[in-house]
Amino acid sequence: MVSLEKAVIARLKKGGEVFEVLVDPYLARDLKEGKNVDFERLLVVEEVFKDAKKGERVSKDELTRFFGTSEIREVVRRIIVDGEVQITAEQRREMLEQKRRQIVEYIRRNTVDPRTNTPHPPSRIEMALEQAKIHIDIFKPVEAQIKDVVKALKPILPMRFEEIEIAIKVPPEHTGKAISALYSFGNVLKEEWQRDGSWICVMRIPAGLHGDLMDLLGRVTKGEALTKILKRIQI
Repeated sequence: MVSLEKAVIARLKKGGEVFEVLVDPYLARDLKEGKNVDFERLLVVEEVFKDAKKGERVSKDELTRFFGTSEIREVVRRIIVDGEVQITAEQRREMLEQKRRQIVEYIRRNTVDPRTNTPHPPSRIEMALEQAKIHIDIFKPVEAQIKDVVKALKPILPMRFEEIEIAIKVPPEHTGKAISALYSFGNVLKEEWQRDGSWICVMRIPAGLHGDLMDLLGRVTKGEALTKILKRIQI
């Protein structure tokens, strides 16, 4: 359970009444984004209040009347998802920076500069976000707001969403490490063993991860893997 000192109030006004719960602000944010969270860590106490600061509890009958259920975790979920989480200014700044980094990484991974067919570096994306003065919603998943972010960025930072299909050949002496690493890295479309013991595969990955893939292959094959981009797919 989150400690009372670190908890904030999540509040929902419903039917003229106020319902409050004491929650961990970061896990409440995750729940608002649709993620699964550990309710044991989310709540200070499994109680719903009329006024959390005064400790005025809501009865089970009242919960059933307003929410159709007295099951505490379901009621808590609705209060957080549909209501307001009263985070501090410091928490808001930290969450905003986290969300900004997530958006920058999403753009880096999934887009390329159409003029060069290479990813934009994070610093360039960050500068464009500042220049465009884009509003970032800390309680909204990246995927749910990326369309508006990209629309605002494109006049400043040309970009194209793209994936690549890339063929990879791994020498026999490196297949053990390389195969498990590549399957963990991305989508292996097909694979084939050669007579000499080498392994060939075709992967499909976001175009922005091409450099990351090359770094990985350099580490696990000591630079001895062969690669060739077969196709670029706009998405």
